[in-house]
Amino acid sequence: MKHTSKLCLIAASLLMLGTGAAVAGPIAPVKANNVVLVHGSWADGSSWAEVITRLQAAGLHVTAVQNPLTSVADDVAATNRVLDQQDGPTVLVGHSYAGTVVSDAGVNPKVSSLVYVAARAPDAGEDFVALSAKFPTTPVRAGVVEHDGYLTLNQDAFLKYFAADVPRAKAMELYAVQQPIAKTLFSGRTVNAAWHTKPSWYAVSSNDQTINPDFERFLAKRMNATTIEVPSSHLSLVSHAKEITDLILEASGRQP
Repeated sequence: MKHTSKLCLIAASLLMLGTGAAVAGPIAPVKANNVVLVHGSWADGSSWAEVITRLQAAGLHVTAVQNPLTSVADDVAATNRVLDQQDGPTVLVGHSYAGTVVSDAGVNPKVSSLVYVAARAPDAGEDFVALSAKFPTTPVRAGVVEHDGYLTLNQDAFLKYFAADVPRAKAMELYAVQQPIAKTLFSGRTVNAAWHTKPSWYAVSSNDQTINPDFERFLAKRMNATTIEVPSSHLSLVSHAKEITDLILEASGRQP
């Protein structure tokens, strides 16, 4: 794991819980006892299993959202239902497409910080498809299969590109539980961009063949996130669970 830079958080970077008042300048993260994890496309909540056990061992209360992947609005609503049940400050974490969800749901007053894991991070109302087109297409796209208005990844693309550094048995397990996504999911736009007002952390997967690593670096820099890089496929939450856990612990105000 390599820290690329410990960036100062943006001015007015933390929306104080429940007040809407912003604090200027660099800040330390609010200590949080809760973590809410949001899975990405072609996955379900079990993709966080390796991270969940580590966070629980550190004494954190952890919940994995089972978002339906039918629309951005549906997934944000599912995430907010979980956030509303949290008791106090909460770190909200998104992998892959779920970066869109946490960017929107992250304005929830329970959220004290955001963590993005090889994730999208749109600005409010942004055409993210057009933005991503400025970067080279990754090979996983060739494995997308459509059926009845929903998309899945075929086995070859899942194993070779999506989960490239995950042991085959584990990758096959994750392939078996992948959740189809609505064909229109990626074109959905957000209402909010919480990374403008909440302190943010980002884990770049430097060997990613699902989201271009340079695109991930661009997004992390744009949000002024505290950034690490891991030599990982898209599924760093599985293959580099310790590094991802440590980043979440840092965002929760705890020492890894």
